Amino acid sequence: MGANIPYFCSMNNGFSYDNNLIAHDVLKSPFRACPEVISGGGGATILAIESSCDETSASVCVDGKILSNYTANQTVHELYGGVVPELASRAHMQNIVPVVDTALSSANCQLSSVSAIAFTQAPGLIGSLLVGAQFAKSLSLALEKPLIAVHHMQAHVLANLIDDPKPEFPFLCLTVSGGHTQIVLAKSPLELKVLGETIDDAAGEAFDKSAKLLGLPYPGGPLVDKYAREGNPKAFKFAEPQIPGLDFSFSGLKTSVLYFLQKETIKDASFIQKNLNGLCASIQYTIINILLKKLKQAVLQTGITRVCIAGGVSANSGLRKALKETGEKYEWEIFIPAFEYCTDNAAMIAITAWYKYLAGDFAELTESPSARAQW
Repeated sequence: MGANIPYFCSMNNGFSYDNNLIAHDVLKSPFRACPEVISGGGGATILAIESSCDETSASVCVDGKILSNYTANQTVHELYGGVVPELASRAHMQNIVPVVDTALSSANCQLSSVSAIAFTQAPGLIGSLLVGAQFAKSLSLALEKPLIAVHHMQAHVLANLIDDPKPEFPFLCLTVSGGHTQIVLAKSPLELKVLGETIDDAAGEAFDKSAKLLGLPYPGGPLVDKYAREGNPKAFKFAEPQIPGLDFSFSGLKTSVLYFLQKETIKDASFIQKNLNGLCASIQYTIINILLKKLKQAVLQTGITRVCIAGGVSANSGLRKALKETGEKYEWEIFIPAFEYCTDNAAMIAITAWYKYLAGDFAELTESPSARAQW
């Protein structure tokens, strides 16, 4: 489903309007003592919405089990070589009703049976976040159901709790995406601590920016992964920043790739085309090496050998393979989410909301989205 999906409102799942709703106090959320929460959440159904960037996604979770996870992607950004925030917001407005409708239908779920509404509160593109947040708030108010605000990056970590086998706590999670690169210590579903993060570019940015330098179309990360499978990962050597502690840096790698390509293409204008597989393999190898060096350091510092990955870059075949091999070498327990739970999706929002629901951690209707957020 692309950005040009037609806007429609299906009445099959209970989308309707009630003029009496204006009598509610829209500034307060009165849902602080749900019977289902008091009894342990039995039979509770979460409807979750994710709209932090350029995917509109909705998911239904019942008793911690994901019944549906439906996502609409936006192809319009390919024309511009990156996500255009205003276009993303407009596409979310166009997509959100049919996406939610499809998620409910796929789960054979009626709006009347939903126990709580969850949404991505931060971080992300503010216009995109607003679409999902206001839609969720409207449903919460209309259905008189609790509202749950979810941190997008925390949800990426907890995507590892969707399928079996699930990691036991505590565990470490390497979270790698287009906008973030972090090592997170998870002591419980709601007790997460960032041990290290990027001080400049994220790993996903390093992939995409390197791909752009190679003349590959957006999004370039998956294409680098594709061509890397046919190349020699040690064909070319690129800079690996030496950053103290558990923090990351990828801006130096991008500069190293840029200067190297400029130098070689002066000698041979077709250098990139002749060496594309080797270039992609070498760039990918360098990024993965940077990531795993810090992860090894985190394991040594914490003594925790249960290790997960999460985020869009965790779908990279090279990273998945390298982590498995590292785990075998050092006798770590490795947990890797299914591909559909790596990129932005509402299932990870739903599973995070499920744990917040059990804890009675609900949001007021005054909760505002934020482009940036503290843990």
